[in-house]
Amino acid sequence: MAFTNKRTDQQADQDRRSPDEAAASKAAADAALLEAFGGVWGMVDTTVPGLVFVAVFTIRHDITASAVAALGLTLLLAIARLVRKQTLKHALSGVFGVAFGAFFAMLSGDAKNFYLPGMLYTLGLAVAYVVSALVRFPLIGVLLGPILRENLSWRTRNPGRFRAYTKATWAWGLILLAKSAILFPLYWWGNATQLGWVKVALGIPPFLLAVYLTWIFLAKAPPPIDVIAELEAEEAAERAKRESSAA
Repeated sequence: MAFTNKRTDQQADQDRRSPDEAAASKAAADAALLEAFGGVWGMVDTTVPGLVFVAVFTIRHDITASAVAALGLTLLLAIARLVRKQTLKHALSGVFGVAFGAFFAMLSGDAKNFYLPGMLYTLGLAVAYVVSALVRFPLIGVLLGPILRENLSWRTRNPGRFRAYTKATWAWGLILLAKSAILFPLYWWGNATQLGWVKVALGIPPFLLAVYLTWIFLAKAPPPIDVIAELEAEEAAERAKRESSAA
């Protein structure tokens, strides 16, 4: 009964919102969704350094020069984020990813190894998405829940969003598995130039497809339960009760 009352109260609050407030809330949720996965700058951080590496290697066939150029650009992108006072989370992951790739490529003398750490990360992430969906703890819900102020309430109180998060998690897992299925044969049997250009081509489109599918699934799902607002309301009510008792 308590669950039903809370859900009914929340739905009533949703119904009482003006169209402008509802549109603003939806826009904020859409922006949070894109930003959670890195946003436009995140796509730049993960795609442009690889493009620079393969472009320089195609022209000069020099692993060191290609690696230095890619790493230098990644550092410049991180500095640009710092100047713009943006989060460095995605930039730092890009710096470390490029640094590991450059290290492996120069150590082995094989330019294809520049892409290996990122490919292994993508494959591991795909497996994590699939496994989390199978065990009914979808990773997309875990990632987006705190951002959308619902935490893990979707697991027990919002079955519609639980299903949406499960579908979105499957989408991410299968898309990343498909990307890995294209890249690893090229790593084994192709050359560095082929692998590099295909990896650049597969940088942004699969990401945008996964984000779009996630947006579609969540747009059709019930709105998130704002557990943060519920806690704040409970604390305010308790505080008012104490003040009333003291008076």
